[in-house]
Amino acid sequence: MAAPATGSPAFDVVFRARRLIGPNGEGSGAVGVRDGRIAAVESLDADLDAAEVVELADDEVLLPGLVDSHVHVNDPGRAEWEGFDTATMAAAEGGITTIVDMPLNSLPPTIDVDALEVKRKAARDRAFVDIGFWGGAVHGNRAELRGLHEAGVFGFKCFLLHSGVDEFPPLAPDELDAALRTLAEHDALMIVHAEDSDAIEHAPAPHGEAYSDFLASRPRGAENFAIAQVIELARRIGGRVHILHLSSSDALPMIASARADGVRVTVETCPHYLSFGAEEIPDGATQFKACPPIREARNREQLWKGLADGLIDCVVSDHSPCTPDLKRFDIGDFGVAWGGVSSLQLGLSAVWTQARVRGYDLADVVRWMARRPAEIAGLKRKGSIAVGHDADFCVFAPDDAFVVDVAKLRHRNPVSPYHGRPLSGVVRGTWLRGNRIAGAGVDTAAAAQGRLLTRGDA
Repeated sequence: MAAPATGSPAFDVVFRARRLIGPNGEGSGAVGVRDGRIAAVESLDADLDAAEVVELADDEVLLPGLVDSHVHVNDPGRAEWEGFDTATMAAAEGGITTIVDMPLNSLPPTIDVDALEVKRKAARDRAFVDIGFWGGAVHGNRAELRGLHEAGVFGFKCFLLHSGVDEFPPLAPDELDAALRTLAEHDALMIVHAEDSDAIEHAPAPHGEAYSDFLASRPRGAENFAIAQVIELARRIGGRVHILHLSSSDALPMIASARADGVRVTVETCPHYLSFGAEEIPDGATQFKACPPIREARNREQLWKGLADGLIDCVVSDHSPCTPDLKRFDIGDFGVAWGGVSSLQLGLSAVWTQARVRGYDLADVVRWMARRPAEIAGLKRKGSIAVGHDADFCVFAPDDAFVVDVAKLRHRNPVSPYHGRPLSGVVRGTWLRGNRIAGAGVDTAAAAQGRLLTRGDA
């Protein structure tokens, strides 16, 4: 970077924090920002001259802006479910400064370069945080994968069973093999919704208000078998694969074995799998419906152990909202309700609430929700308070608390399983490239400063 002009402050803004989560854990420090990047990380009392100083309160911690690499914005085409404006405002309020948007539930789905440009046009000038895009690998679009890769998508999502929308068809086993071979030529990442269609077709059909019946319709075996298939293909082909929204802890031993053998597989889970247990979900409470499903409390604790052991790399939202009518609260039928949890704004507090009572600290949470999602997606300037990174920050009060009121969330629709739930930790401010985008006193109209990211330039 160019040196500042003579007589001007060395930094645009300096953050001073008695508690700061850096690459090596918790400490204190002063962080100098110039031209939207972190230009210095020094001791708390360092003499850093700046045009603006942000002094954190004693009960606040400076975190890197979080990275959520699993967000369904649904815009364009289903913007009544969610939109780029509402999704990114919610992200900013939750301390998230970068999202990567999923290729389905929008119309058209992001399965060719023209569709990617339609989505980028819809997002342009409406983003409060930075946005990257996944491409889709679907039945019949193998010829489009190279073009999408060259256009800068961060990787490719596929399903091994019906996705929930007809315009995003799944890959058959031979198509998955072929797509992985194509992506391996470019060392591109395949991210997989891993549930086996045949296993689910032979499970009891979902119906009625009982959550236990819905749970039986998406058995662990369907998830385990699909993950095993993906691992073996990655082993054979040598490609990079990422398992989305792991809910079955049964898969952890095979993931450990695969990594020991050098298979390039990474894994995510979600706040709802770490927060809830199937036993506590009331009949008819379709706001809890997700695919794969929230499983039993014992399974939840094994997922926490998987995080502690490093077998699960990261925690991301899988924010998949819809309009209230699609949740079918009128009949409470899990068989016909839309499957998806709305939680984008709440992920940090939800995970911290559960992590702290299990003995984990904020450095763990930052690793799971900022550094590792950035690394997996290839966002080289995101997820860490380090010189050269984008000056994206979250000011977090870990000992503050609140009760979730869906009417106060920035999501487009007031639906979430967290409604009425007490959570620990409050986001008091969010900064993107050194500019405040969320928190008290922020001018919402002026805060839409997000950029559209492409792989290799982020």
